Amino acid sequence: MAALTTVPAAPASAPAKAARRSRPRYWRGAVLAIAGLYFVTPLLSSFVFTVHVPNQGLTFEAYSGILSADGFTESLFLSLSLAAATIALALLLVVPALVAVRLGPPRLRAVVEIVCMLPLVVPPIALVTGIATVLRWGPDHFSRTPLYQTFLAVQNESFPVVLVLAYTVLALPFVHRSLDAGLRAVDVPTLVEAARNCGASRLQVIVSVILPNLRSSLAGASFLTLALVLGEYTVASLLGFRPFAVWIVTVSGAEARMSVAVSLLSLLITWALLLVLSRAGTGSSASATAIPAGPATVTPAADATSGTGPASAAPTPVPGKE
Repeated sequence: MAALTTVPAAPASAPAKAARRSRPRYWRGAVLAIAGLYFVTPLLSSFVFTVHVPNQGLTFEAYSGILSADGFTESLFLSLSLAAATIALALLLVVPALVAVRLGPPRLRAVVEIVCMLPLVVPPIALVTGIATVLRWGPDHFSRTPLYQTFLAVQNESFPVVLVLAYTVLALPFVHRSLDAGLRAVDVPTLVEAARNCGASRLQVIVSVILPNLRSSLAGASFLTLALVLGEYTVASLLGFRPFAVWIVTVSGAEARMSVAVSLLSLLITWALLLVLSRAGTGSSASATAIPAGPATVTPAADATSGTGPASAAPTPVPGKE
């Protein structure tokens, strides 16, 4: 009997593959449309509520009175200042710790990760209760020591340092995850060893070698921290401070339309700042990876084709062809 042989199917032609790729995917458009409606509909409804007054028609008084509202500028500037300080402190704590963990024993990675993830387990209400207890207990027991002035300074209403410390704790999980993902893509021991062999100090290694390779991760960590600080309400409200989120809730009791207008404005401000951070991260990464093209050089091998360079040589004779 003749052996049965299987003939492999012929591969699809290139035009067929191109036609399959160019075929419209309607389900993708439907999913994007549903997602867009899910996010845009509440915002559009809120905007209509702020500009439409029954029996009066369209009016923009809710937006025109925002800048002149009592406490708007101070609360917004306070939240932005707290966000900048929180980002700086969180990066200053997490970046050296993660670099040291990458260079140290692997078992330390689990310890650092658990410590940074603890704020996700502890509720913010429990955290703020502990902070308030310490702030009440400290002045009574350290009234005759220099620490008494420290307890008063961290509660200064113009810039409450205690909020920066609390926000840094809350932001640790997000900062750790973002930076840890960036460090996993970088060979930290090799970079540090090469920089140290070139005479760089430890600070120069972090600033000039590690940080340029983490621009996208730093932008992501700053992105998440900024969003957290601008929207945080529980800690600031229970401690008696008035950043932007607390001010919005305070205004909502008397000016409903203005509070909704301010909420929409805060979303636009947050999106604009996050867009700036994301563009800064991607733009810096692209510029860091770009290699400038140098002047073209002609190698001696190239001159061999013209027979004028030092690499030109007589053709090798073939036996029997002389």
